Amino acid sequence: VEVIRGIPLLVQLFYIYFALGRIVQMPPLPSAILAMGICYGAYMGEIFRAGIQSIAKGQAEAARSLGMTPGQSMYHVILPQAVKTILPPVGNEFVALLKDSSLVSILAVADLLRRGREFAAESFTYFETYTVVALVYLIITLFLSKLISIMEDRIGADS
Repeated sequence: VEVIRGIPLLVQLFYIYFALGRIVQMPPLPSAILAMGICYGAYMGEIFRAGIQSIAKGQAEAARSLGMTPGQSMYHVILPQAVKTILPPVGNEFVALLKDSSLVSILAVADLLRRGREFAAESFTYFETYTVVALVYLIITLFLSKLISIMEDRIGADS
């Protein structure tokens, strides 16, 4: 996990598409999905691990003393409490993933940035095109942030 988190996403994209591509032929889109999945999976794993470890050990011990199995205590006691800790950084990671998705355009994946670049090259309206692309990313990011905020409020209200 530390190795994956220590390597920039752009390097991982290049490595999976070009270096791994010498062994296994993969089109650009699956390569991009794999690289981003590995990169963000490492970050998400750390977030979930930290969230679960933030719950006092006494909670799990109390659940087991009530006769719950380790799986039941995780599902019914630990995870509901950990979600409150986990949700904000998970939301941040989704926003970062959305922003980093613009990097896949270097592998010829037709994302929003690549489509904008193609349109700007045809119309010679670079400033206007990239402004629209930036606004679309901003709107999506604000929507995701608001959605996460609503979820946080609902979870906070439930406790």
